[in-house]
Amino acid sequence: MTENRTEVTAAGIARFAGVGRAAVSNWRRRHGDFPKPVGGTDTSPVFDLAEVERWLRDQGKVDQVPLRERLWQQVEQDPAGAATALRLIGAVLLLREHPAAWQRLIATDDAELARELPSALAEALRARLGEDHPVAVPDGPGLTDRLPLVRGCAELAEETGARQAYEFLMGRHLEAGPRQYTLTPAPLSELMAALAGRAGLVLDPACGFGGLLLATGPGSTVTGQESDPDLAALTALRLALHTDAPVRIRVGDSLRTDAHPGLRADAVLCHPPFNERSWGHEELAYDPRWEYGLPPRTESELAWVQHALGHLDDGAPAVLLMPPAAASRRSGRRIRADLLRRGALRAVVALPAGAAPPFGIPLHLWVLRRPAAHAPQPQQLLVVNVADRPDGQDRLPWPELRGAVLTAWQEFDRDGATTERPGLSRTVPLVDLLDDDVDVTPARHLPARAVEPGRAALAGLHQQLTAALRSATDLAPKAGPATRPGRWAMTSIGELARSGALVVLTGGPGGGQGGGPPILTEHDVLTGGPPSGAPPEGAAEEAVLLRVGDVLVPVLGRGTVTRVVGPATAGAALGRNVHLLRPDAAVLDPWFLSGFVRGTANNQQASSFTSSAVRLDVRRLQVPRLPLSDQRLYGERFRALADFEAAYRTAAGLGEQLVQGLYDGLTDGSLAPR
Repeated sequence: MTENRTEVTAAGIARFAGVGRAAVSNWRRRHGDFPKPVGGTDTSPVFDLAEVERWLRDQGKVDQVPLRERLWQQVEQDPAGAATALRLIGAVLLLREHPAAWQRLIATDDAELARELPSALAEALRARLGEDHPVAVPDGPGLTDRLPLVRGCAELAEETGARQAYEFLMGRHLEAGPRQYTLTPAPLSELMAALAGRAGLVLDPACGFGGLLLATGPGSTVTGQESDPDLAALTALRLALHTDAPVRIRVGDSLRTDAHPGLRADAVLCHPPFNERSWGHEELAYDPRWEYGLPPRTESELAWVQHALGHLDDGAPAVLLMPPAAASRRSGRRIRADLLRRGALRAVVALPAGAAPPFGIPLHLWVLRRPAAHAPQPQQLLVVNVADRPDGQDRLPWPELRGAVLTAWQEFDRDGATTERPGLSRTVPLVDLLDDDVDVTPARHLPARAVEPGRAALAGLHQQLTAALRSATDLAPKAGPATRPGRWAMTSIGELARSGALVVLTGGPGGGQGGGPPILTEHDVLTGGPPSGAPPEGAAEEAVLLRVGDVLVPVLGRGTVTRVVGPATAGAALGRNVHLLRPDAAVLDPWFLSGFVRGTANNQQASSFTSSAVRLDVRRLQVPRLPLSDQRLYGERFRALADFEAAYRTAAGLGEQLVQGLYDGLTDGSLAPR
């Protein structure tokens, strides 16, 4: 990257132009004036961002590349890597807490800024992260070369706020290397923090990206350890920008090299690495943390459990995410037995698959408490099972899950027992658990659900299915008279966009935490469901809000699917991997547009094939040039097809639920075969 020039890849061009990679390749082939590569390779060229932006404006494809995208390109191309650039940006953004230093940053010339900035950054980092913080930022020539980056991040912070600016850039960093990090989803982080309760000092000994510590809310001092130096630095900065309380993040492997010896926290939250064989079994054989027994080589999770207990004040809680096998493996039964006998393990919660990575496994939460010397000895374990997805839902109903778990836990924590809820929760006497297996898997200790409500539910399903089938039958379309294939004059979506007949937009982030409208995800478009995505923090200003009549098209080819936004969906935010076509109602009928865009042949000619997916270049899709009156005739027909499609989807879902319910009732004896 030469001085004063920002480079961009074809993928970057596609992202801020709102098109697929194939579209950029087509522009290069079809337009002789498309900017020439300035570097990279034949298969992965890079371009001058300023030249690309001018070309896109001249072609009417974008008005201006957003500031945040310009800044991300600089971060991505930093000679020392994106993590180095993000460390510098995070440190600079901390200066916003010091108004005098921030104003000098904005007002001074480059020479003075290069002289003053290192000391200002060092002071801000010490004040927020302590003396032994993990953040090293470039100085000297390394800082001078990055002054455009510093100026850009200051400008973005003035535009969006420091925290929102950093969250955007960190989100891009995660997208660029999704396999580098294991993230704890925000809803699960919030549930774990709620189980622990309010605490003054919270420790996460495997803090990763900091999601669990962020969930603790205001007023808590957050302390953590992370083995990856870059991730530790970025997490420390992220947390410092989110909270006014002290932040103490240290680098190192918590099991082998504990950076917080002697620390006693008010709560521990942890999503430890699973199934590690080289966690230090031999070298740590005589470690004093193993109060409940030396963890077997194959039980690294039980080492993390005891590490967490060793860092708690008497009576303080810990909540750990655990693989389900940790509740039943024979190799860990002695440690589980001692955790139960001494009252350290208080509850086990079975979660649905998809709650956290690895997403295909239904993980558990262990709620623990460090035994106090003179406290009464607990005689019960709470088990909660919310692993079954209700009504065959494809997405997790987090509000219901959270409510069920917290209701059971708070009642148990207050009274020492909880109301038995068949199939959901109960308290189990320890004497029933301390057998040869010491199996604390919740499903093994829960009574079956009552028969009569299940039978009543099946009867209700039968009535709903009958009504849905009747509705689908009434809406079933007939083919209509045959005609010769159309020989219309066609126009592409790209041409319609250039003429102003419609606008093409692309969705942003599809998950996270914070306020704002719910997100209509790619999955919602494919299934016809309501908005199911949680709004990411700070994204309200960037969100594309849906309007009645918008036409939605998935970016990745999943069969020919489109969706027209109706009143029930209007106001939701557009999710990632979805194109939005917003037609001018005076020129284009939305149902006409949706129907022709959905044609199989149309999709095939506008799609490109990669090794793992089919990607749709929405601007290459074509529709006939027809008068608005003729468009509306087609539109009415396409709307009727959509109504029938919704009806048969409803009937299919109800039919699947009824069939499985009958199988379950017959096989568990709750229903007679007659």
